[in-house]
Amino acid sequence: MGEEKGEAMSFTPGQWVNDPQRVAMISRAFRKKSAPVPVALTLITGEVHAGHFACLRAAKRIRGAVVIVAWRDAPEEDSAAAQAVRDAGADVIFPVSEDALWPHGPRTRVTPANHGLESPEALAADVTFAVALLGLVQPTDAVWGENRYERLIAIQYAVSDLHLPVRLQGVPTVRSGEGIAVSAANPRIPEVDRPRATALSAALTAGAHVAEEGAAEVERVAREVLKAAGVEPAYLAVRGRDLGDPPAEGDARLLVGADIGGVHLVDSVGLPLGIGFRNLDGS
Repeated sequence: MGEEKGEAMSFTPGQWVNDPQRVAMISRAFRKKSAPVPVALTLITGEVHAGHFACLRAAKRIRGAVVIVAWRDAPEEDSAAAQAVRDAGADVIFPVSEDALWPHGPRTRVTPANHGLESPEALAADVTFAVALLGLVQPTDAVWGENRYERLIAIQYAVSDLHLPVRLQGVPTVRSGEGIAVSAANPRIPEVDRPRATALSAALTAGAHVAEEGAAEVERVAREVLKAAGVEPAYLAVRGRDLGDPPAEGDARLLVGADIGGVHLVDSVGLPLGIGFRNLDGS
């Protein structure tokens, strides 16, 4: 306990911490102070982008929180990208890997309920990684982007069903000037295919604009936009906010996935199904 208090007392913001157990110790030290300090965790995968900075800003808005950034495929400690993340408010940067989480190899798998959208295998891998990371760091708060909405909901289910003591916060999708959802996959889209990639957000926007007409019309309109752009979606579906059946009236989510230029892209948008944006004020 004395060592953990020392970790909090000697803490210097912007630390690069390679040792998983030391990351866990820092988190415990702040949570066990006489006046506990919130610990907010967020994840960066690959090259840092605007969506990651949006999550970092959301984490910093948690009053008094120490922000831990777990970074998969992290650059060098003295890189410009790492400094940019420090400048954005990261108190600890943890270059996390599967070896760091599972020194004896992964022996447990968290398999979320399959909603029939994203690949069950990929979703299970992501959720297992998230649960292991939350178990190691034990933050009070965790911040994930909505750019992969099904993953966010699956992690929320795991947090609830496994009784993990953490508050999960979703951050709205950040988009490029073209409307494409910013993600690790975005830079891999071949330049020649970018106009087709923009059709995903255009289809979501068009579908959302007919939300008052119901789920079937939302899907029909969105499919027409994709068809006109020559995009055959892997899936396109209106679901409830929890990814269950959509309500006749109320908050819903329109989700789309498509392979464009050899890159699998996903996107989604919230919509007031059966109500429509024009009627939200009750008039």
